[in-house]
Amino acid sequence: MSSSVQATGAVAGYRPERTLRLSVELRRQFKRRRTIGVFALMVALPLVLIAALQLGASEDAQSNSRLNLVDVATASGLNFTLFVLFATTSFFLVVVYALFFGDTVASEAQWGSLRYALATPVPRMRLLRQKWLAALVLSVSALLTVTVVAVVAGGIAFGFADITTPIGISIGQGEGLLRLAGMVGYLAVHLLVVGTLAFWLSTVTDAPLAAVGGAVFTMFVFAILDQVEQLGSIRDWFPTAEEFAWTDLLQTPVDSGDLYRGVIQSLVYAAVFTALAFRHFARRDVTS
Repeated sequence: MSSSVQATGAVAGYRPERTLRLSVELRRQFKRRRTIGVFALMVALPLVLIAALQLGASEDAQSNSRLNLVDVATASGLNFTLFVLFATTSFFLVVVYALFFGDTVASEAQWGSLRYALATPVPRMRLLRQKWLAALVLSVSALLTVTVVAVVAGGIAFGFADITTPIGISIGQGEGLLRLAGMVGYLAVHLLVVGTLAFWLSTVTDAPLAAVGGAVFTMFVFAILDQVEQLGSIRDWFPTAEEFAWTDLLQTPVDSGDLYRGVIQSLVYAAVFTALAFRHFARRDVTS
């Protein structure tokens, strides 16, 4: 046997931990047109919403006495950012997370490059882990991008003032930024539910659209079922439960009960979907 081959069968000098580094995977993903397009939308969305709010600024009459985040969106840049997060939580951010997580493995299989990556050789579990981490970085980066652009552009358009809550309470800029960071952190965790679901589906199918669309469709179904009051407490266990719990950070004092429940429940769902993805991929016969 050649001296270049170790007892394990691996070529001398081969180190699994040096294959498919995260930085390499991130560079590959950032160069893709879908990634560039998503981040362009993240930058454009707050600007479009600012234009829409300013065009409708003349119609300032309240339809009722109860305020909401839309009514106070132009009170300050921070208020505008809260409105952007509120407007994107149920759909736009769900699609973004599903896209980045659901496209990562299925697209490689569709291109026929997945088996070649494994033949490099990259260990299966390492390949999947690096794909998962890259999708997480891209998703969180997109969330941070829309938040930062909203804060800056909203501040320029509406001023860098304190947060005015929907019930008229004022929160200082410093504390407001801390609470906003908590809201973004909560959303980053909660959206892992749809992201990891899409990731699991991405290991099952070779069609990226099926993985992304399947995850988004599933979340929409649960969102619809969540409106059926006859289901009672069953709705508390839906993956869409507590999706707006981050708004509790606007209360004084903050009611953290739903926040903690939302974080724990989201992490449990994310862990289950991720485990299913690794389990399936470990047994999958990769032919594409």
